[in-house]
Amino acid sequence: MRALVTSVVAVGFMLIVGLGVRAAAQRDPDAAKLQNPVASNTDSLADGKRAYQRFCANCHGSNAQGGPGNDLTPPAPDLTLKELKHGSTDGEIFTVIKNGTPPDFNMVAWGAQGLQDQDIWKIVNYLRTLAKK
Repeated sequence: MRALVTSVVAVGFMLIVGLGVRAAAQRDPDAAKLQNPVASNTDSLADGKRAYQRFCANCHGSNAQGGPGNDLTPPAPDLTLKELKHGSTDGEIFTVIKNGTPPDFNMVAWGAQGLQDQDIWKIVNYLRTLAKK
């Protein structure tokens, strides 16, 4: 019985470590190096808010807090969190919006849908204003 408990604990530990490695592996070191070329000012924030409401709010909510308010599985994540699953730097957020995420996360590649880089950077600026302190 003791050997069984030890085996179960060992397997559980490996699963936890494996999930942690998987989550960390979803960050993009190349994207993290990208710098936002769009100044965060009144105009870019207003443009970013308009673009967010048009392209993002349908899934992530008008307040960017995601959740089960839609029929997505898994639900769209809260974008106001300090740490995001696919990276939290401006460059990582830009890359996720532009290129989407793996198919199991439902995030469309907005760059392929015609959303311009400048508009994506403005969305990033706007999301920064919503981030929880």
